[in-house]
Parts: sequence; C-alpha cells; structure tokens
Amino acid sequence: MNYYAKPVARLIDELGKLPGIGPKTAQRLAFHLLHAPPEVAANLAKAMQEARNAIHHCSLCGNLTDVDPCFICGDERRRRDSICVVERPRDVASMEKARGFRGLYHVLHGAISPMEGVGPEQLNIRNLLKRLSGGEVKEVILATNPNVEGDATALYLSGLIRPLGIRVTRLAHGLPVGADLEYADEVTLGRALEGRQEMK
Repeated sequence: MNYYAKPVARLIDELGKLPGIGPKTAQRLAFHLLHAPPEVAANLAKAMQEARNAIHHCSLCGNLTDVDPCFICGDERRRRDSICVVERPRDVASMEKARGFRGLYHVLHGAISPMEGVGPEQLNIRNLLKRLSGGEVKEVILATNPNVEGDATALYLSGLIRPLGIRVTRLAHGLPVGADLEYADEVTLGRALEGRQEMK
C-alpha cells in the first residue's frame, strides 16, 4: 500500500536507489527537499545535471574530470616516473587527501571479479600498458583494495608489468592507527605481521 502521493513516492523511490540510502533515509531526504525553499531542489537538480554533462574520463589516467588531461596529469610539478594504480576515481581523492604521493595515477574502473563477469578486458589495463611503454615510469604502486578481487587484480597486473623492467609495489596492509589487537581479524593481523618493519 502506498501512503504518499505519486510524485512523493517516486522521489523517495529514486533517492532510495542511491548507494548507502535506505528507505528511511530516502524518505527523510525527500521530505527535506519538499519542505526546503524551492531553490534548494532546483540547485541540487542543476548541480547533478551539470556534473553529468561536464564530467568525462581523462584520456591519460581515466580519472573523472571536466578538462583533458585532468588537473593531476596536467600538473608539471608531479613526478612522471611513478604511477599509482587504483580501482575507482574516488580512490584518487582518498590518496590525494593523504598528501603522501606526488606522482601520477591510473584508474582501472573496477577489479577482476569472475563472479561478476569482470575480466581484465573490462578494465582500463590496455591504456596503463600504453603509458608504461614510454620508458619514463620506474615504479608502479598497486593500490587496489585489500580484498579478494583487489588482490587478484594486483597479482595479474604485477605479472604484466614486472617483465617490462618496472618496479612493482603494493600498498602495505595491516592494522589501522589507533586499532586494538583484540578487534582485528586473523587476515588483518597476518598481513600486519608479514609487513612488519624494523624499528629505527
């Protein structure tokens, strides 16, 4: 049974399709938009439409951008001998927030997942190999997610890149800062032990 007028029900339904938005949150957002001044909904709709129309993939790295090449690839101050490979554009933003990497990025747009029908040919791997063929890149950092799909993707890429004479590294895995050992799972603890470093 539907308790709302059709336009309200449709708005709740559409909002509920967004990731991380459950039925109650969708309802809350819908009523917020309905009770807010008209320009709030209009500005939101305009921002979504502008983003959809203006954003595309960088022809070099595959990141989301409104200019080509993107602002990272176009920044002459960045190191050209190091490429960090990530799964999604949002991973680039996470790495940039950490402010520890000054090289370039390459976005795969996913990870190898046979269960979901995603193989290497569905990923942005061909462009990566093309970028590596120039001889300028000395290190590729594989920053895929620490899960089965991310590990499989990193292993596959490592097998392709190592024969090119390029150093291949992987982000360290282990315990997050501030974590308690009693709450860590066995896999995380095992990786933290394997990745241990000498105290200086």
